[in-house]
Parts: sequence; structure tokens; C-alpha cells
Amino acid sequence: MKKSGSKVKISINMQIMLTFLGLIVLFVGTCMLVNSTFLEDYYVRNKVDALKNSYSVINDALNNNEEDSEELTMLVQRLSDTYNINMVVMDENMGTVITSKNDTDFLQRQLFSNLFGKAGLTGDEKRLEDNDKYVLQIRSDVMTGDKYIEMWGVMDDGSIFIMRSAMESITDSVAISNRFLIYIGIVVGIVSILISIWASRLISKPIKELTGISERMKELDFDAKYEGSSHNEIGVLGENINELSETLQTTISELKTANNELERDIAHKTQIDDMRKEFLSNVSHELKTPIALIQGYAEGLKDCVNDDDESREYYCDVIVDESAKMNNIVQKLLTLNQLEFGQDSANLERFNITEVIKGYIQSADILIKQHEATVHMEDYKPIEVWGDEFKAEEVFNNYFSNALNHLGGERKIDISIRRINDKVRVSVFNTGDPIPEESLEHIWEKFYKVDKARTREYGGSGVGLSIVKAIQDSLNQKYGVINYNNGVEFYFELDAR
Repeated sequence: MKKSGSKVKISINMQIMLTFLGLIVLFVGTCMLVNSTFLEDYYVRNKVDALKNSYSVINDALNNNEEDSEELTMLVQRLSDTYNINMVVMDENMGTVITSKNDTDFLQRQLFSNLFGKAGLTGDEKRLEDNDKYVLQIRSDVMTGDKYIEMWGVMDDGSIFIMRSAMESITDSVAISNRFLIYIGIVVGIVSILISIWASRLISKPIKELTGISERMKELDFDAKYEGSSHNEIGVLGENINELSETLQTTISELKTANNELERDIAHKTQIDDMRKEFLSNVSHELKTPIALIQGYAEGLKDCVNDDDESREYYCDVIVDESAKMNNIVQKLLTLNQLEFGQDSANLERFNITEVIKGYIQSADILIKQHEATVHMEDYKPIEVWGDEFKAEEVFNNYFSNALNHLGGERKIDISIRRINDKVRVSVFNTGDPIPEESLEHIWEKFYKVDKARTREYGGSGVGLSIVKAIQDSLNQKYGVINYNNGVEFYFELDAR
């Protein structure tokens, strides 16, 4: 039972588009998860690093006695602008050494509250780091609720300081960032769908073409060829499929040719075996009667059944006649055997068919008189034909002999030669009884006899018309028989060109 082709459940276009969208969703989701989980910690670490870096820079400047220099003022301003830091540094006498000029009074109060532990002024706090130099903490403003990262403590020269950097609402930042990622994801998703549709069509077109070619190859149709011009793996696959298609087509053609030759050889061998069996059966049947007669009359002569010369001569005549019949049968069978087995090659040449027929009629004059026949043939001009002259004469001989042996009525034989397009048809008509309709399709078979009793009278073997058939078939020429009310016409054709 033939299996139907596999059905595509999801097209390659859809697969590519879903892959694109899946990657975008995965990317956006991963970014949102990372933002929600790690962004706040990362933000705090950056703020802490900025405060520590500022502390180190200012501490080094104070150690180098640069508190009154303009460079220190510029340095503090740059740190303040870069890291969004407000700071105050005070000496041992509570004099202001360094200030960022933003909320100086508030920072001083905040520093004192940290030093003296006035919790009511400081609000909630979360210590991040505490050592003998400084304290790092996250503080919430009592009034506004805003968060700050503070660093306060003592410099190496004994100065006290406080640095503070406002912490924007990291939760709001994460939410805003995630919403932005969603918007970006939607836009990128739409763009990706359009790109994926274009890309999938570009990629899937040659693949679909290759799929169609493979479907046709499955049905042994090798005319389809991949015509893509891409130089990637798909292009290489297409070229390989084209080569595979040509190879399969050549191989299948060779296999079919070999199979046909094998079938023909088998059929020919079977035909030869059948012909050999038929030949032996027919020969044994046809030779059985003359052999029995020869044997019987020879034994009669040996036993001296009749002593008179006339009887002995009659016996000898019978033996000679039957021997001649046997010889005639054997010769015709050998001729037919050679024709049917293709062992008798035709010698094609151009010759005058009119001259051949006239010559044969002249040589058969004695037979014509013995059968009391009247032969009529017009005085045709020379007619040139292509064929084997000897075989053409053999065909005419069988037709003419057949006509003589089946004469009746007016006992006339009419021979005609006429041109039909590029053919020349030779016909032999004899008056007499028509051939029975049921026998017309069998008369070309070996040893078939319409009237066995009459055939026995003139010694017919039933092989003559089989020889005609074999000769005409070997030359690819037509032959046949036509019944009339008063007789029968046999004909054969030859090429006029």
C-alpha cells in the first residue's frame, strides 16, 4: 500500500517567527528579572564606591596640607558634580575646612547628630560598613522620606567629615526600567515579526523548492531542478539534489533498459523453446506418413510381394515420391526455422519485380499445363523495388503454388502489379472456393491446413504461408489475403523507393 507524504504541522516560516519572538521575550524577561533582583544592590555598590573614592582623594589632599589651595576647591566641586555628593569637612576647632556649598548647615547638623547619637534627628538608618575611620550607612530623611547614602568619620589629620549622596528611588527606577523594556520589547517584537516574515520567506523559499523537488523525485519525476543562486549550505544541498536526481535518472534508465533486455531475452528464450518443441512435434507429425509409406513399400519390395515389373516400378515410384515430399518438407522447415530465428539476413537491393515474376511464370509453364490453368498477367513495364530478390521470388512462388493447388471454377490465375503511394503490391488471384472465415486468421500458422484431405492429394506441407509471413515480417512489409465470391487473392508489398 502506498504511503502518503508526511504533512507539515508547523511551517518553517512560523518556526522562524516564533524563534525570533521567543528570543525577544526571553531577553526582555531576563532583563526585567535582573533589574528587579540585582539593580538596587549594584546601584548601592556604585554609590559606596563613589563615596570611598571621594574620601580617599580628599584625605590625600589634606595630608598634603592643601586645605587652603584653589586646587582643593576645584577638586571638591568636581567630585560633587561627578558623583552628586554633598560634603562638609571640619577641623578640630569646628571650623569649616571644605564644603560643597550645598546645604552646609544641614550637613553640619547631620554630622553632629551622627557623632553624638541624636537619633531623633537622624531618622532610620542601615549600617553598611563601620570601622575606626568612617561609617557607611543608608539613611532615610525624617521629613521627606528620601534615602541617602552617608559616609562620616575622621580624616587622617583629625578633621571630621560627612559626605552624602542622594539615593533616587531605586524601586521606582526598576519599575520605570521594566516598563521601558516592555515598551521596547513590544516595538522590537513588531519589528522582529516583520523581519522574521521577510527572513523566513527568504530562507524557506529555497527549502520549499527543495521539498517540492524531493516530492517529485519520490514519484520518479526527475525533470525538476533546483535553480537557486545562494552560496550557503542550502545552495550546496540544491546542487547535490540536482546531481542526485541526474544520477538516479541515469541509474533507473539503465535498470529499465537492462530489465527490458532481460525480459526480451527471457521471452525470446521461451519463444525459442516453444518453437523448438512445436518444430519437433510438427516435423514428427508431417514425416510420420511418408516414412510409414516408404517403410511399407520398401518392406514389400524386400519380401517380393509382387514379382512383376510394373508392381515393383509402382512401389519404387511411391518411395521416390514420398522421399521427395519429405525432402520438400525438411527444406521448407529449415528455411522457416532460419527466418524465425533471424539467422537468414536479408540482402536488400534494387531490382525489377516485373522481370522476376515473368521469369518465374515462364519456368513454371509445365506446372501450369499440368494443372490446366490459365494465367493472365498484363504486359507491365519494368517496375523497380527495394528488397531481397531471392526472398521476393520465394514469396511469389508460395502464392503461385498455392493458387495452382486450389484452382476451381474457370481455373484462372490473375497476377497484378500496382503502385500504392511508395509501395508496390503484387497480387495473385485464383478462381475457386473462398477460404472459410474461421480459417483466415490461422492460415499463416505453421502446418495449418484448411482442407487436410485436399492438401494430402497434392502433397502440401502447410508451411508455405508461414514462410511468407516470416519473410515479410523480417522486411517489415505488409502481406495478406482477400476473399472473393469466386476465388481468393493473396498479396505482398515491397518498397518502391
